[in-house]
Amino acid sequence: MASSYLGSSIIGRAQESRALLVVLHNIRDYAKGRHRVTDDTPYGGGGGMVMKPDPIFEAVESVLGSKREGTPVILMTPQGRLFSQAVARELSGYKRIALIAGRYEGVDERVRQHLATDEISIGDYVLTGGELPALTVIDAVTRLLPGVLGDDAATEKDSHGDSGLLEHPHYTRPMNYRGWRVPDTLVSGDHNRVELWRRQHALRRTWKRRPDLFDGVHLSDLEKEWLAKVVKEYEADETKGSE
Repeated sequence: MASSYLGSSIIGRAQESRALLVVLHNIRDYAKGRHRVTDDTPYGGGGGMVMKPDPIFEAVESVLGSKREGTPVILMTPQGRLFSQAVARELSGYKRIALIAGRYEGVDERVRQHLATDEISIGDYVLTGGELPALTVIDAVTRLLPGVLGDDAATEKDSHGDSGLLEHPHYTRPMNYRGWRVPDTLVSGDHNRVELWRRQHALRRTWKRRPDLFDGVHLSDLEKEWLAKVVKEYEADETKGSE
């Protein structure tokens, strides 16, 4: 499931340049017996199957060996801490991380208690397995590694980047599509005006879509004035709509 995605685009090129190395390990390869069973019915009854602890322990301990110290062993689970850009930046500071992608009803609790050092969720919903969440973490962390994007400052202005705001709108050719024109400011050639426009629209978009993000954002006095105008315009529109 993962090999095709990991071999393409930015992640593929990052591995080619040796900025990143991703190695996939099949937990079934570490299971005992002719059928290499990795799951069993839960004690106490109930629906679903639970992943056995022994193949997971064997896999992690075999792969990490004596170098396990200092390597986060992260269980992908909807019960973990919520993944964010800040968590991605935290993980990008490690030399190596290990991700456990579970399946079925979940994993034996002893994996949580005695093997995993962290648990991460990519959102408040349940997926069939942990493969997609693991790929999400790999993708987000890879973008933050030095040299991967060519310009190390490229991630700073992304939504949820260093600014803490959602990103401003983007436009490209054609300049006029079905009567919808690119804003004049963006084709003015005035870089100061362009940067000002982008900052104002990042503030506007963040306030309208994710006002909760402002809790961690430092705004200048001028930016606070811009934001106050946005709020006033929005309230005026709401009043007109209710008339």
